[in-house]
Amino acid sequence: SSTPCGGLSPDAMTDPTWYSVLPPLLAIVLAIWSKQVIPSLFAGIWIGHTLLAAFNPLAGLAGGLDGMIHVFADPGDTRVLVFTLLIGPLIATIERSGGVRGFVHYLEARHWVHNGFRAQILAWGIGLVIFVESSITLLVAGSVSRPLFDRYKVSREKLAYLIDATSAPVCVMIPLNAWGAFIISLVASTGVENPLQVFIAAVPLNLYAITAILLAGVVVWKNINIGPMKKAEERTQGGELLWPDSVPLIDVSAEQVVVGETDPPSAWFMGLPIITMVLMMPVSLYITGYGNIIEGSGSVAVLWSVCCAILVAWLMTLFKGSSSVGELMQVFMKGAGDLLPIAII
Repeated sequence: SSTPCGGLSPDAMTDPTWYSVLPPLLAIVLAIWSKQVIPSLFAGIWIGHTLLAAFNPLAGLAGGLDGMIHVFADPGDTRVLVFTLLIGPLIATIERSGGVRGFVHYLEARHWVHNGFRAQILAWGIGLVIFVESSITLLVAGSVSRPLFDRYKVSREKLAYLIDATSAPVCVMIPLNAWGAFIISLVASTGVENPLQVFIAAVPLNLYAITAILLAGVVVWKNINIGPMKKAEERTQGGELLWPDSVPLIDVSAEQVVVGETDPPSAWFMGLPIITMVLMMPVSLYITGYGNIIEGSGSVAVLWSVCCAILVAWLMTLFKGSSSVGELMQVFMKGAGDLLPIAII
């Protein structure tokens, strides 16, 4: 079913062919070559729609733009995008209130975390304990651990690896969260009579997740650093948090710990909003599932959770008297702007 110009007709593209791997391959190669993720993803979208349009690049461009707009037609996708943008204001508000500095001081004053090894254990442990949603795990582990990693000269690359290796791999094996609810619904849609039992029975067979979690623990225990990770560790121990000419995704200057600070902010300015977010996740799943957590909406739950956390952070900051509503709105908009690249991706 070839066209006169040697391309494929739209009907032919409905059958899987080797062409279907071109969009992701192009995006990956371009991202590695250019170090620019967003333009590379756009290129992948364009080539994908070009294939669907029988190798017509102009039609592929139009289709790609249409496809990106169509993402917002799905309420679940839109909620996830809004949730992603709201993570930025939550982080920024907690930083503005001094919650990060207060929490780090709390850990150090009790000698729970006083070196790089314990900072890594903390990041790995948070990934195991907070399993309500992988994005929430990343937010909590990253916000708590980043200033400790910076202070004890452990690379941010290693922090990224540890929280990535424990967030989704842990969440995907827990039935009572957004991941579990989604997977169980997929199993149920195939006609399985007891999807929850099947999910639980399949947990020991999730070899990738189990291996990723255990490997991350071994990396911390044995202080394994090879290849680019070794170079990142050497750079950080030399006093450079970032590679030359690199631009951090978000501004974290407000969370840097002040050595010798006599009156640090309360750790509750970080602890209470995060506890609120974590606890609201199962509550929201229960409400949206009409009494059944398994049937709850994960996208609604994460959105409600982060909104409640922001509300608590705002109320605490306003009650403290350190910021006005106008100042918090400026923090809100800047925080959302910081996370815009992630939402676009």
